[in-house]
Amino acid sequence: MKHQILRNAIKASAFATLAAWASVAGAESGAPPAHGIAMYGTPALPLDFVSLPQVNPDAPKGGRIVFGESGSFDSMNPFILKGRAPAGLSAHTVETLLGRNYDEAFTLYGLLAESVTTDAARTYVEFTLREAARFSDGSPVTVEDVMWSFETLGTKGNPRYAGAWAKIGAMEQTGPRSVKFTFNVQDRELPLILGLRPILKKAQWEGKAFDDSTLDIPIGSGPYVVDSFEAGKYVSYRKNPDWWGADLPFNRGQHNFDEVRYDYFGDGGVVFEAFKGGLITSWRETNPAKWDSNYDWPDIASGAVVKSVIPHKRPSGIEGFVMNTRRPLFQDWRVREALIQAFNFELVNQTLNGSANPRIQSYYGNSPLGFTPGTPAQGDTLALLEPFRDQLLPGAIEGYAVPVGDGTESNRKNIRSATALLEEAGWTVQNGVLVGKDGQPFTFSILLVNGANDMISAADIYVESLKRLGIEAKVQTVDSAQYKERTNAYDFDMTHFIRSLSLSPGNEQMLYWGSAGVTEPGTRNWMGMNSPAAEAMINAMLNAKDQDGFISATQALDRILTTGRYVVPMWYSEVSRLAHRKELKYPERLPLYGDWLGFQPDVWWYEQ
Repeated sequence: MKHQILRNAIKASAFATLAAWASVAGAESGAPPAHGIAMYGTPALPLDFVSLPQVNPDAPKGGRIVFGESGSFDSMNPFILKGRAPAGLSAHTVETLLGRNYDEAFTLYGLLAESVTTDAARTYVEFTLREAARFSDGSPVTVEDVMWSFETLGTKGNPRYAGAWAKIGAMEQTGPRSVKFTFNVQDRELPLILGLRPILKKAQWEGKAFDDSTLDIPIGSGPYVVDSFEAGKYVSYRKNPDWWGADLPFNRGQHNFDEVRYDYFGDGGVVFEAFKGGLITSWRETNPAKWDSNYDWPDIASGAVVKSVIPHKRPSGIEGFVMNTRRPLFQDWRVREALIQAFNFELVNQTLNGSANPRIQSYYGNSPLGFTPGTPAQGDTLALLEPFRDQLLPGAIEGYAVPVGDGTESNRKNIRSATALLEEAGWTVQNGVLVGKDGQPFTFSILLVNGANDMISAADIYVESLKRLGIEAKVQTVDSAQYKERTNAYDFDMTHFIRSLSLSPGNEQMLYWGSAGVTEPGTRNWMGMNSPAAEAMINAMLNAKDQDGFISATQALDRILTTGRYVVPMWYSEVSRLAHRKELKYPERLPLYGDWLGFQPDVWWYEQ
């Protein structure tokens, strides 16, 4: 029932007739520039909207919010692969041409840009900057800054920017405040993707290497500026009293705090203790068992700290232990399925979560974008998969469901299934040790971050389960800097993997699952998958003409990802659990992406 409600919500914001859709098309179709753009249909908010519907437009201004982070940071450039930047640097200090309304599936409205123009086929996009747009130093945001930012990010920035840059065939200034990007491929999402690119000040970087890690603070146009920081210890963002965008309808009711601060601690356990001690003012709890049992200190009893549960409607995403298929050990799908069978989810979930969290069934589960486990592909989804039938793994077309254990420590049925799969793949048990045809034992390590206590506990239980198969696995923990370096280089056998997915997947999916990530460092394709079928489904998503076509393509991709058996799936939460000081408030209205309210501090405020 809830999936149908969400499907209707998506369609309500996404569907429109061709005539209505053309009302936001570009100059080549005779339409004027628009104040916003939707992936499908037209923007829900009119030109004269006064605020986003999910904010409190009259939220008080002032106060502070303090977060805690584990690990450290050593760079103030969040746009490159090198170094680790502090939390919030880009989000709080740098703006984009367009901003996203989280009460619609995927719709953007003017931010730095006052208008956006495209044609019916979306072969180009043109942005016109607001005359009032200013960087924090008071200088105007210019077309030159936009063009430099796009090219620099696309050629020297994090690899996540390169894909969209490669699809731009031409970039030209078309007016004093207008810039046009013409595309060299068909990709209906590109106008929106480009609208979300951060815009930096070109003059700041003259004579400097953009791709080198630095502690120089980037000049942005956002609501906050870096007030002070100490590398690895803390960063404090102060509201810019001269922020040019304070009176924009899009920003009304947002960015309400005078100060947003992030303090860094050794690990998650220390951060929680800092919250209990009052050093930080908000804490996100991911463990439902702890939520029910560990919140009993005096500030909770007195009401000084309150517990808020915020539901959401987004897909489950994927979280679990990912297998690096660049390693020969994990290249056979039967081995990967055996390792999924051996993971005693029911025992782990009971031990860590009191069985409160549901298991992830597919990457886009908990939403209409996901396929129904155990059912065969049908209709347009089947038609999209059919040309790749010979390449797809068992279950993609005929149906697949994540294995269910019996809840006992021995988990005999699943262990028997895993043993049979390993034997099919050429592995046999000799003297209690699983060995391959070459006589080498099956052994690997699970790489985790120091202080990731729940994951370490889950891995420890998993290691014990694997012993029943004759597999020797070891847990290896490293600090956050080493972890980032090793995962960027794919230097691991298995590790903790989490990818949050939205109701509007698009170009980022190629960064997650595209074949370039097999060898290119720094992508999110940690499993090293190389699937022409998956890339074809992503292209079908990007070029779907309507929401039904988009859903069919995403369901097809979901089948390919899930039956690829790259990740030992764990659990997801249907709510955000936030404990915070009672002075921190948030709006009552729940937007389509309800969990957005849980991602502080955009729409929160301080109230005595």
